[in-house]
Amino acid sequence: MNKHLLSTTFLFLALVTSAAAAVVGFQNPILRGGFPDPSICRVDQDYYLVNSSFEYFPGLPVHHSRDLVNWTLIGHGLHREEQASGVVNLVDVQSDGGIHAPSIRCRDGMFYIITTNVYSPPAAGAETQFVNFVLTASDPAGPWSDPKVIEGAPGIDPDLFFDDDGRAWYVGTHSPEKPNFPGEGEIWLQELDTERWSLKGERYLLWRGACGGVWAEGPHLYKRDGRYYLLVAEGGTHFNHAVTVAVADQVTGPYESNPRNPILTSRHLSYDYWVNSTGHGDLIELADGRWYMVLLGIRNELERASNMGRETHLVPVQWEREPFEWKSIKLEWPVAAGNSGRVERDNPPVFPDGAQRESRLWADDFDSPRLGLPWNFRRVPPSGTVSLSARPGYLRLAAGSPIAPRGRASLLGFRQTESVFEYRVRMDFEPGQAEAEAGLSLFQKDDNYLTLTIVGGEGAARLRLTVAERGKPPVRVKEIELPGYSGGVFLELASDGREYRLSYALDAAMRPEAFARLPGHLFLSKGYTGAYLGVYAAGAAAEQAQYADFDWVRYSAGGGQ
Repeated sequence: MNKHLLSTTFLFLALVTSAAAAVVGFQNPILRGGFPDPSICRVDQDYYLVNSSFEYFPGLPVHHSRDLVNWTLIGHGLHREEQASGVVNLVDVQSDGGIHAPSIRCRDGMFYIITTNVYSPPAAGAETQFVNFVLTASDPAGPWSDPKVIEGAPGIDPDLFFDDDGRAWYVGTHSPEKPNFPGEGEIWLQELDTERWSLKGERYLLWRGACGGVWAEGPHLYKRDGRYYLLVAEGGTHFNHAVTVAVADQVTGPYESNPRNPILTSRHLSYDYWVNSTGHGDLIELADGRWYMVLLGIRNELERASNMGRETHLVPVQWEREPFEWKSIKLEWPVAAGNSGRVERDNPPVFPDGAQRESRLWADDFDSPRLGLPWNFRRVPPSGTVSLSARPGYLRLAAGSPIAPRGRASLLGFRQTESVFEYRVRMDFEPGQAEAEAGLSLFQKDDNYLTLTIVGGEGAARLRLTVAERGKPPVRVKEIELPGYSGGVFLELASDGREYRLSYALDAAMRPEAFARLPGHLFLSKGYTGAYLGVYAAGAAAEQAQYADFDWVRYSAGGGQ
């Protein structure tokens, strides 16, 4: 079957959409899909951004832009199996564990990503491990170095600060020895030897935040006009999230809180505002002296949540002097989104010639010898899970273990970017083994997903819909026999933002036949990550190799709120 048979209409729509997609100004979020905890740096006219990736592999996605609103995925910090299979363990990491809150910085042509891997051993009673490490690269697209672990660095969310005198500082988050209340966080600082990647000298306790101090974390340190500014996330990562700032004359403190904190939050807005949970920001100065902040937020699309989870947003920042003196000096403070004090959906352009080009359509025909950058596995997959050479022009996915907690299923996907979408897959699969299955998937977590698969067994092949709701065992929602199945199938999952519709066709030239409907709230993001759309194969015995060949995937997103 010609893989391009169904592409004509799709590509026509892509051309029409591309022609109409450029908009005046920009619309938030600037990175759509599960891209939380953004960190940004600038080198001349180029901007680079990295996000948390948790249990997914490859991890630490790195994007590039020249206008702050149009971003291209150029690589991953963790892109080799050996980087994520040792002390940084993404092999059997727990859900919502893994890579948290990175910072990306550049000095003298070298790029640095510093971050935390959060790993809870499966053994009962074992303590959670917080592994703080650095990756380096001369090219932000990679390759990136093996992890350089910072021993003796407690807590999470590290930042790397290079001062004008050449010294490097590690800025971290931990729980204080004598907390004043549950959940109090504390920001600490210590000099970092970048030759040995070890801490040295005295450790300084900087700040416990300004707004009650609950979960003071995600620190970033900047120097401006001879003073040091400490930007912090507070309030947890949901409705009370916020960005706060403090200042000091010396990098080691003491730090004084901005009397107008928080400088950005949505906690004072209606729960029904278009975006909530805004926080965890990082500042960037443009070449022309203007400032902006990247930060996370959750679109309010269904039940005050979104299937995309936490996404990257952008707001302007200006510096204003206090109208009163502090130590005989009128301090300057960053003011985020100064015209409204909130994250706006529609915004004026950052640069006159930087029109935002919305990416609504995406396809993969698997003609490349390498897997496309948008694809991620849940955890480091077993060797031989994927091949692009066994059948050129197809993605061959070996059937493996079923989806399970901490499992390494043959499951890979790309981020869902809108609540309204159509996702199509063309697959060849001959289930020669009973209960072997393959097809498409929408997945949030090990216990929150759907699969629409062709299943083998005695007699005719079957089409099966399986749904796992969070905290419940998976359920076979619907199953039918396919007496006309001859090894090829076209599968479709569509959403209008309130309901999922699943369809299939045994000949891709035929009109798909409706199969099932599901309510949209089943897969709302309840954790750190947004949803993925992908492909799945499972059920093969070790002595009986089984695989599925995927001809292409098509994703059309749009019409969201």
